[in-house]
Amino acid sequence: MADTQQADEGTGARKSTKAERTAARLAKQIGSFSKAHGGAEAQVAYIGQRGARIVLVGEDGGWGDLVAPTYAIAEQAVKRSGVTVHEDFDGDFAAKVRTGPYEWTRMAGIQLGGPSNG
Repeated sequence: MADTQQADEGTGARKSTKAERTAARLAKQIGSFSKAHGGAEAQVAYIGQRGARIVLVGEDGGWGDLVAPTYAIAEQAVKRSGVTVHEDFDGDFAAKVRTGPYEWTRMAGIQLGGPSNG
């Protein structure tokens, strides 16, 4: 039994180390986005077995997203990055997003059978 417990403990430590590295990598990417866009805010959303989506909105209206393997790692990454985190992608937060011609054409193409920019 002792051998099994030691093996399990080692596996847990490896998973923890991997999670730390993943959170650090995501935090670095969030920081880069924030720097490129004059600051940023984020919202974390659970997306099922795939993990969690980190939606980023820059002060200039630019936006992007990242996917973390778990919700806990996503929360840790945004905490490490120092950006403001919103509970919901509500009206005030969503209003900061600036879309360009590509997004509007792409959305119209999908919804109305128009051009898809594809």
